[in-house]
Amino acid sequence: MPPVNNVTRFLDSHKVSYTVFETPAEKLGAREVAEFLNIPLETVFKTIVVRRDKPKKPVLAVVPGPSTVDLKSLAAFLDDKKIYLPTEREAEQLTGLKAGGISPLAMINKGFQVVIDSTAQNYSEIHVSGGQKGLNIKLPVADLINLTKARIASVCQNTDSF
Repeated sequence: MPPVNNVTRFLDSHKVSYTVFETPAEKLGAREVAEFLNIPLETVFKTIVVRRDKPKKPVLAVVPGPSTVDLKSLAAFLDDKKIYLPTEREAEQLTGLKAGGISPLAMINKGFQVVIDSTAQNYSEIHVSGGQKGLNIKLPVADLINLTKARIASVCQNTDSF
């Protein structure tokens, strides 16, 4: 039986079609998740916590596995002068989740603004963290956008070759 947590219960309560994948419980990057699940790296989206200079809501940038957040593009999109990547420890303190398990689905109604990179719209479904290490969820992009009230923008830069 697949694992159940707050994220899967939330998806069930909203009647979202999704698939749960268990991965090793240690912190895995997008590349390791893609290799473990034998899926294309560009369909594994990672959630990056971003702090703002001014005391506004923190941001969760959801970007494809082979990419990093383009802080200048994200700042411009958010109409902020400066944004920062917190340390892993700071990200864990801001979210209450362990790195490797930070998920936009686990942060709904917790004051985080979600920005999903526009490349997600190239796919009907993508993979995101399930809110804990070792749990990956594949779900329709449209459902992820609707549930998280995400905004869509080009906010990543490619760091890998596909």
